[in-house]
Amino acid sequence: MPGPLRLGPYELPAPVVLAPMAGITNVAFRALCAEHGGGLYVCEMVTTRALVERNPKTLRMIEFGATERPRSLQLYGVDPRVTADAVRMVVDEGLADHIDLNFGCPVPKVTRKGGGSALPWRRRLFEAIVRGAVEAAAPAGVPVTVKLRRGIDDEHLTFLDAGRIAQDAGVAWVALHGRTAAQRYSGTADWSSIAALKAALSVPVLGNGDIWEADDALRMVRETGCDGVVVGRGCLGRPWLFADLAAAFAGGTGRVLPTLGEVAATMRRHAVLLGEWLGSERDGCVDFRKHVAWYLKGFPVGSALRRSLAMCSSLSELDGLLGQLDPAEPFPVAELGKPRGRTSAPARVALPEGWLADRDALTVPSAAELDVSGG
Repeated sequence: MPGPLRLGPYELPAPVVLAPMAGITNVAFRALCAEHGGGLYVCEMVTTRALVERNPKTLRMIEFGATERPRSLQLYGVDPRVTADAVRMVVDEGLADHIDLNFGCPVPKVTRKGGGSALPWRRRLFEAIVRGAVEAAAPAGVPVTVKLRRGIDDEHLTFLDAGRIAQDAGVAWVALHGRTAAQRYSGTADWSSIAALKAALSVPVLGNGDIWEADDALRMVRETGCDGVVVGRGCLGRPWLFADLAAAFAGGTGRVLPTLGEVAATMRRHAVLLGEWLGSERDGCVDFRKHVAWYLKGFPVGSALRRSLAMCSSLSELDGLLGQLDPAEPFPVAELGKPRGRTSAPARVALPEGWLADRDALTVPSAAELDVSGG
């Protein structure tokens, strides 16, 4: 098992990180996950330009709960100057205790600007962004980490070069999703790439991709030697996965298999937390709707009731609908280990014109910096 995972002055209770997910990993969801197990819970990715311009939506997205420590913020940027300005803002105003830089996003609106998983191909630009962020964060002792994918596609792999560059720039760790941008969320994550990165670096390496159960995390550590894991889609509708992960890394064998009644209680708790964060019961219930299918996946619940739950607008309405579920229904163990959340077919990666021509170009693509955050 990996040893304790440190992040600046913090030692994480378990070597587990919640991956930022747009529209999902807000204050409410992070609090719900943290109630089940220890780890690092990262807020939704925000863009550097939107942050420095104090976009109201972005400022709302980087709010943290009163007891969240460390407060973990993920930034996306393409311009070294703007990224450094955003980091200085975070440091000067005490907005977060940790900054993660996103170089793993495969979404076309990001890669066509040269950002996310496209950016490490321009290795000098990548270095300028990472080094500038680390230097801006250093006076306050705020650790900076990076999140990568294997590369743009199998012909344009970047993770080994990018990992070494990030290490030399002074990052606290490197996390790697074992897919290329072209794969998006299809196929199987290549864990051998995580092993190769671990062998190449002296800073901690975290693995990401296809961790659906705690046993997947243990297997990833055994097969790759990684120092921790990053979990995204596996926890959708299953915040108790973090209890399993904490137990697994502590050497325990027990796993949480909640009955439908226990799942219903978690669903209600989630809706309540969303309402508290958003400021109204109705807004919380409306935002909760997207989670219903994930929570009920595999349970024998009729389509009419599922549709009603996905349209509820108040806690009283939610209580009435949840009351129609059979609380004794056991967890559908056939769902264990199956993918959850979004899937997508492989596709050609959208890139700025001429992006692949010169790996050492420092030019920032025109209009590369997005002025809004979120999915």
